[in-house]
Amino acid sequence: MTYQEIIDHLPYTQPFHFVDELQHVDLDGAEGSYLFKPDSYFYQGHFKSNPVTPGVILTECCAQIGLVCLGIHLLGQEHVDGGFKSLQVAFTSSEMEFLLPVFPGETVRVTSKKEYFRFNKLKCQVRMFNANEEMVCKGTLAGMFKTGEHGS
Repeated sequence: MTYQEIIDHLPYTQPFHFVDELQHVDLDGAEGSYLFKPDSYFYQGHFKSNPVTPGVILTECCAQIGLVCLGIHLLGQEHVDGGFKSLQVAFTSSEMEFLLPVFPGETVRVTSKKEYFRFNKLKCQVRMFNANEEMVCKGTLAGMFKTGEHGS
């Protein structure tokens, strides 16, 4: 499966789609990037005259790139035809530490390292970096995946 096909299988649309590009995905982890557009809805009122990306949105970006894109790749490896009809994702746990703010207009890079993937449950260590390669946040994310295979 190509990186673009992985992105196309994400079960998200705008304005809740936080993956612009994947730079790398293999059996052990993923790496991708996202530009936080200055006109994004969540900057309105967070905070007055000094908008900052909410931590829950940073967590979601890490989850979409580091957990869900990796999960799609891993699931694709289990299917002979490399695909599936539909994908459902249940975010089961998160533990994040926030180190630096992300402002409107910043591009971030997310990396993940798989801890385990079994019985369609994936657990990863994630890291987010800004354009200066400073760590913005880090943590552990886990989720469950359910697919509807072709023809079912």
